[in-house]
Amino acid sequence: MRSRRLQAGLLLAACALAAQLAHGTATIVIQNNDPPGVGFNDPTVAAPVGGNTGTTLGQQRLIAFQAAANIWGATLTSSVTIVVDATWEALTCTATSAVLGSAGALSVFRDFTGAPVAGTWFPVVVANKITGADQDPGADIRARFNRNLGSPGCLTGTFFYLGIDNNHGANVDLVAVLLHEFGHGLGFQTYTSGSTGAQLAGFPAIWDTFLLDTAQGLTWSAMTDAQRQTSAIGTTLVWSGANVVSAVPGVLSGAPEMVISAPASLAGTLLVGTAAFGPPLANPGITGEVMPVVDTGLETGLACLPLSAANAAAVNGKIALVDRGTCGFTIKVATVQAAGAVGAIIVDNVPGSPPPGLGGTDPSITIPSVRITLADGLALKNFLKFRSRTKSGLITTLRTNLAMLAGADASNRPFMYTPNPFQGGSSVSHWDTRLTPNQLMEPSISADLTHSVVTPQDLTFQLLKDIGW
Repeated sequence: MRSRRLQAGLLLAACALAAQLAHGTATIVIQNNDPPGVGFNDPTVAAPVGGNTGTTLGQQRLIAFQAAANIWGATLTSSVTIVVDATWEALTCTATSAVLGSAGALSVFRDFTGAPVAGTWFPVVVANKITGADQDPGADIRARFNRNLGSPGCLTGTFFYLGIDNNHGANVDLVAVLLHEFGHGLGFQTYTSGSTGAQLAGFPAIWDTFLLDTAQGLTWSAMTDAQRQTSAIGTTLVWSGANVVSAVPGVLSGAPEMVISAPASLAGTLLVGTAAFGPPLANPGITGEVMPVVDTGLETGLACLPLSAANAAAVNGKIALVDRGTCGFTIKVATVQAAGAVGAIIVDNVPGSPPPGLGGTDPSITIPSVRITLADGLALKNFLKFRSRTKSGLITTLRTNLAMLAGADASNRPFMYTPNPFQGGSSVSHWDTRLTPNQLMEPSISADLTHSVVTPQDLTFQLLKDIGW
C-alpha cells in the first residue's frame, strides 16, 4: 500500500475545541479548530433562524455544519468515522465577489487491500470505506470557510444564511455550500494537475479513470501530460461513470439554447447560460426580434438605469441585448422588462466558453434571460450596429431543446467544467455550468439548489458511487 499526504496547495479547497457527530450509515465528526472567540466560538448574540436554534453566531455555524454532516452521513455507508478539520478564516474577498469556502482530502492511498483499481489514488475516506479500517488516523478532510462574508469589502451586504430550511433569500445558503465542499473532501476532485497535466507522484487519481475526452478518445488516466493540459481547457471532457450516466436522464432537463433564424449569415444555435431568476426557458420558447440597448456610447448598453424613451421604444415587445458590467444581472433584466422587453440576452464582457449562468434573485422578473459569450455577442453587435434603431432583422428563439439534455452529450455523459483559461481549484473538479437544473457540484453555488445530494435532484452521490462509495 502507498499513501500520500496532500499539501495545502492541493486542497480544492491548533487543538480541537469541540466536535459534533452525525449519525446515519456513516459518522461524520466536525472538528472545531478555531481559536477562542473566532468562527465556531464567536460569542456574538444571534436570534434563532430557519430551524437553527443556536443563540450565538458560533453556535449557529456549528449547527449548520451538523445539518450538512447529517445529510452526508445519512447518504454514505462506511464503518470508519469521517473527520472534518474545520475553521473559519479570512478568505479572498472583494466588494463584489468572495471565496465562500474550500475543502479537500488530506491524504490519498493506492494499492490498498481491496483497491478496485491498481496503481490509482483514492481519497482516504474511500480507502477507509473499502478496507473497513482507518488508513490514516486523524482528520480526513480539511475545510475552511469565509468568516468575513458580507462585511464591507467582502461581497458587501451578502451574508451566509445560517438557517437549515434553505429559505436563504438573497443571502448565501451555508448548508448548500457545506454540502458542496464536503463533496470535494469525499472524493469529488482529481489529484492530477490540470494546468500542467502532471499526475500526483506519477499515478492517476480514480477520478481520472472516468474523465473521458471524446475528441481525443482517451480517459485522463491514459493521456500524456500534454494531452491532459489540452483537455482541461477544451469542450469535450465528460464523465463516463456508469452510475452517473444511467442517472442523467432522470435528473437533467432539456438543453437551453438560442436559435438564430435570421439573417442567414448569422443563422445557427448559440450556447447560453441560464438565469437563476425569472421563468425558466421552455419549449417552444419565445421568438422575437433582437434589439440592442445603447445607453453608454460606443455601441454599449448596460441597462443599469431606466432607459431613455428612445431605448425603451426600441426594445418594447423585443428581446433586449444588454452588456454585462457595472450592475447586477437582475437589475439589467428588470430594467428592460420595465421598458416592455419580452426577453433579455446578456453579452459577457470577458472571453470564455461555455457562458456561465446568471445569478441573482428577484421575484418581480417575469421575462426569460440568458447569457452568451463575448465572441458571440460581438458578432451580433457587429451586425446590429449597421441596422435601424427600430428594426434589426435579427430573429432568435430562446428555448430548451428536448432532444438533448442540458449539460450532457448525446450518450448522457455530463460535461466537466473546462473553461479557457484554466481556473485553478475549479477546472475539471466540477460539473460544467450548463447542467440544468443547477447541480450542487458546479463551480459556483446557485440560489435554486436544494439540500439534496441524490437523484432525482442531484448527481453528486452517483459520481461518488462511481469512484468507490
